Amino acid sequence: MALKRIQKELSDLAKDPPANCSAGPVDDKDNFHWQATIMGPEGSPYQGGVFFLNIHFPTDYPFKPPKINFVTRIYHPNINQNGAICLDILKDQWSPALTISKVLLSISSLLTDPNPDDPLVPEIANIFKQDKNKYEQLAREQTKKYAQ
Repeated sequence: MALKRIQKELSDLAKDPPANCSAGPVDDKDNFHWQATIMGPEGSPYQGGVFFLNIHFPTDYPFKPPKINFVTRIYHPNINQNGAICLDILKDQWSPALTISKVLLSISSLLTDPNPDDPLVPEIANIFKQDKNKYEQLAREQTKKYAQ
């Protein structure tokens, strides 16, 4: 059942890809392991960056959320240095109605609108809250360094 759903989402992604995002299997042998790409959203400090993510689907997908992490290093209060993402829909707010397309759009919008009140990296959240210009400068620098 999971494989059937994953294949349908792959087909839907090919027909109607989400804005500034792409995703698909890493190789033909394993449909449960995908790589995704998110372009840094325009107007955000990540603009111009290309960010790669790993997606691992559980065998009971879509009843359990996929495990998604950033491969490309990113400076963000909700994403740690291991690429883990603090996003409610990847944890307790997951719903089988969600698709990879919707999840990638949510991650993309997290880049535009960080949530410093539920940080994975408190130091970055504090900089975001106290000096947004400094946060944006640091995020831009790391995007240039790691996501070009």
